[in-house]
Amino acid sequence: MMHTTAEKQVLDAASNHHLDWLESEAIHIMREVAAECGKPALLFSGGKDSVVLLRIAEKAFRPGKFPFPLVHIDTGHNFAEVIEFRDRRIAELGEQLIVRSVEESIRRGTVRLRNPASDSRNAAQAVTLLETIAEFQFDACIGGARRDEEKARAKERIFSFRDEFGQWNPKAQRPELWDLYNTRIHPGENMRVFPISNWTELDVWQYIAREKLALPPIYFAHERQVIPRNGFLVPLTTLTPAKEGEVIETQVVRFRTVGDISCTCPVASDAATVEAIIAETAMTKITERGATRMDDRTSEASMEQRKKAGYF
Repeated sequence: MMHTTAEKQVLDAASNHHLDWLESEAIHIMREVAAECGKPALLFSGGKDSVVLLRIAEKAFRPGKFPFPLVHIDTGHNFAEVIEFRDRRIAELGEQLIVRSVEESIRRGTVRLRNPASDSRNAAQAVTLLETIAEFQFDACIGGARRDEEKARAKERIFSFRDEFGQWNPKAQRPELWDLYNTRIHPGENMRVFPISNWTELDVWQYIAREKLALPPIYFAHERQVIPRNGFLVPLTTLTPAKEGEVIETQVVRFRTVGDISCTCPVASDAATVEAIIAETAMTKITERGATRMDDRTSEASMEQRKKAGYF
């Protein structure tokens, strides 16, 4: 297959040596979790960042099995394409997947929403995650959060200490000098660990290109009915219907991040290949969460407040 000069430049960028350094650091962190933590788990949603984490885990532990299960906290309001991809990828790996749902927490009464059928369940995942940690006695949960995503996440350490209530205190984080990590915790406390914390969105896409990683199709340009609303393109679904007076449009869009349908929006884009997405990402000045996550715009401190309550 012949590539244009621009495409060749994009492909060359995807093999940049800085990816080797980032990958090496992430493998080291993943192995540190396995060595120092008694019962860790890896959070896997089927999104692009968790797909990268799976590749890091493969490079860290194959040909053996992963030394931890994979865990998905399912809101019940996920895009079908992502859940289908999640299950297919787990089957290919032959690893254990534990799924716990916000719906179960609602039935238990530990999560209460005004309208369980339509309200956003994104923040409610924190409750279900803490219940899952308690159920399986996990002492560390590996996640795909990155510092470039959002201000609160920029404050977080790679090994992020959470107290016995699952809460995060940005003023009580531990120093990580010379890549030395303090993993000591008391019973009931746990760690959230972010091996790709130092990566950017562009790094993630360049790594996906280099490793030829498969992704859910909604990450690539496709036609979808959307509702322009407050600067977002809200996807038209049963959970997110048009309001009175709103116009429904059919646009070519893609998702930069995937999450609960009720708060995750696509962006206008004709980038249908990884190479085109890399070129587009290199030019954007808005973070992926800032451009696509309605729940992050409720206030300047919305993410920090959720993390203090136990969110990822």
